[in-house]
Amino acid sequence: MTVATPQREAVALGPRDRLERLCDPGSFQALRSGVVSRHPDARSQPGDGVVVGTGSVGRRPIFCYAQDPSFTAGSLGEAHADSIVRVLELAARARAPVVGFIESAGARLQEGHAALAGYGRIFRASVQLQDRVPQISVVTGVSAGGAAYSPALTDFVLMTEGARMFLTGPGVVRAALGEEVTMEELGGPGVHQRNGVCQLVASSDFGAVQLARDVHGFLPQAVGEPAPLAAPQPPCDGDPGAPIPEQARRVYDVRDVAARIFDGGHMLELDARWAPNMVTALARLDGRAVGLLANQPWRIGGVIDAAAAEKAALFVRRCDRFRLPLVVLVDTPGFMPGKRQEAAAVIRHGASLLSAFAGSSVARVTVVLRRAYGGGVITMNSKDLGADMTFAWPSAEIGIMAAEQAVGVVHRRHLAAAEDNGKVKAELASAYAEDHLTPEAAAASGFIDEAIAPSETRSRLGGALASLEER
Repeated sequence: MTVATPQREAVALGPRDRLERLCDPGSFQALRSGVVSRHPDARSQPGDGVVVGTGSVGRRPIFCYAQDPSFTAGSLGEAHADSIVRVLELAARARAPVVGFIESAGARLQEGHAALAGYGRIFRASVQLQDRVPQISVVTGVSAGGAAYSPALTDFVLMTEGARMFLTGPGVVRAALGEEVTMEELGGPGVHQRNGVCQLVASSDFGAVQLARDVHGFLPQAVGEPAPLAAPQPPCDGDPGAPIPEQARRVYDVRDVAARIFDGGHMLELDARWAPNMVTALARLDGRAVGLLANQPWRIGGVIDAAAAEKAALFVRRCDRFRLPLVVLVDTPGFMPGKRQEAAAVIRHGASLLSAFAGSSVARVTVVLRRAYGGGVITMNSKDLGADMTFAWPSAEIGIMAAEQAVGVVHRRHLAAAEDNGKVKAELASAYAEDHLTPEAAAASGFIDEAIAPSETRSRLGGALASLEER
């Protein structure tokens, strides 16, 4: 399995350096570099604390900007806001992605209402851009107040290890709540990786630039357009079924299965530390960019909880917006039961995932790897929820519940009267599994389209997506 890991570098880059490294060599061109603050009390500097411009990434045009923390801590004034809004407007007109490097203390105090209005205009322009082009934010330092909302409105948020992002800083928290907290505890990448605000973290500015380029490479130039193709690569050697243990109760890492399916064994995993029992990643299959959604048995057995359902729903909608076909790998006993999950609104988040799949219009293919029961099998892109094709491996179990649980309900009285309860239950469970839980039974009822060998998975997925490409 290969996961993107940026090279470690200790040196921080300046704002223009970030943009020049982001863009293809020699392609960055600055805009509005002569603009200065219009407020009489603010000291002036060309660009007013932000560098904006245009360039190309992978020979595709982009618009970009980087805030300058050396000028009034990167705070946003009226002219600063004008430059960012101008970039967003140009991106909308050109239908080109936007990449922003965020590092700002928030609204500039010297400019008062003009600074607040500037953030309002940025927020509005960013929201209006959501149905037009991809937006990527890279948080490279301390970003507070409006500078935290700004990246959260974009499609992907990346952070460097030294970045901090929060609405109110430690001083305000101390004054308002009497709570002592560091900037890292309040809004470091460790916090935002686990709550879904940040999708990827890099060890340095250099790594963050490369991650931004990697994410961009999977995305279309504009919403509604196809993502760019790449040269196909073989996956990692080995049968995709090899990582799955023979013992049904043993866990495994579903990413080891994915590495034997996708090009180069490579995937760019998003939100890896948020709800890790659900894997969301960008990958390629026969050169085609796809979204991977998979239960992760390595974490709490692949059970779907409220956080996992929320994470998956957001990912499905993101893939739908960018026309990325979905490959769904299923191995789950279903939804997490209990008081805590009900209080966490598992019903609402589970319904959100159902809604995301049911409303999706991209090609969607599902493979049941080992087990799929009850609400979990329906929710994870089932045929009747709109999946285009559904497959299952020969040893998979698919049904309302596991065999032992099912016979405990169906044959409750018979088992209570049996002398050798354990033996009778095992025999009944075996018969129930044979009649109701096999892929053949699911295929006979039309619940899945075909039972396939693990070794066929890549070719069947590639063939399915190719046949659905013009939908």
